[in-house]
Amino acid sequence: MNVDWELEDGVATLTINRPERHNAMDADTYEELSQAWSRVRDDHDVRVAVITGSGQKSFSAGADLKSFIPSPGDLSDFWNTQRGQLLNRGLEVHKPVVAAVNGYCLGGGMTLLLATDLRVAASHATFGLSEVRRGLLPGNGGTQRVLEQLPHPIAMELLLLGETMDAPTAQRWGLVNRVVAADELMTTAYDYARRLAELPPLAVQACKELALRSRDMDRRSGLRLEQTMLRMLQFTEDSREGVQAFSEKRAASFQGR
Repeated sequence: MNVDWELEDGVATLTINRPERHNAMDADTYEELSQAWSRVRDDHDVRVAVITGSGQKSFSAGADLKSFIPSPGDLSDFWNTQRGQLLNRGLEVHKPVVAAVNGYCLGGGMTLLLATDLRVAASHATFGLSEVRRGLLPGNGGTQRVLEQLPHPIAMELLLLGETMDAPTAQRWGLVNRVVAADELMTTAYDYARRLAELPPLAVQACKELALRSRDMDRRSGLRLEQTMLRMLQFTEDSREGVQAFSEKRAASFQGR
């Protein structure tokens, strides 16, 4: 298996497990990731996901070019747009995703990062979109998300020059939430994940979906959809539990109903 899966207390951990290739992703790895993200989306026991890479050197160095470039495949696959969907390639996962960046986060690793919600990086992590230096471009959303998440000149520097940035620089520009020592990385990521898992899952997912859809809607439509989802949440058991727990000055127990 190239992608390991663990589930504990509502937190699913996905680990890209090809350390000998800096966790670069070949076709089999992408297929396993697609299945893993679908499981995160569909499994009601999962409230939040953590994505990381195996070992201490790499989150992911991106696509395994040695396995893709010599064999580009049949062009007819280009129109199979719904096959092998990923978090960063069309699959809608409204549960929160925390990235624990444990080293190189390059190319496809970076485009994966751009599709996550909260991000913790080890102090030795390195970030970059280097595909242009290989005569390619960062697919799976690389050219689409980087300008949404970074200031224009910083994004274009990454995209057009293919150069890298270190972890403190990534934090300064808001690419990651926290930079910590390597031995604190997973503890910090799981702290985020467990705090998210304790919250009412339907409300969390509604907040994430509204935030993502706001990029593609006019303000009037967004406000109406926000109003609709808020009205729906008012009928849930979790909203009643939240109000009752607040009035009784106790911790709430949310069931996702």
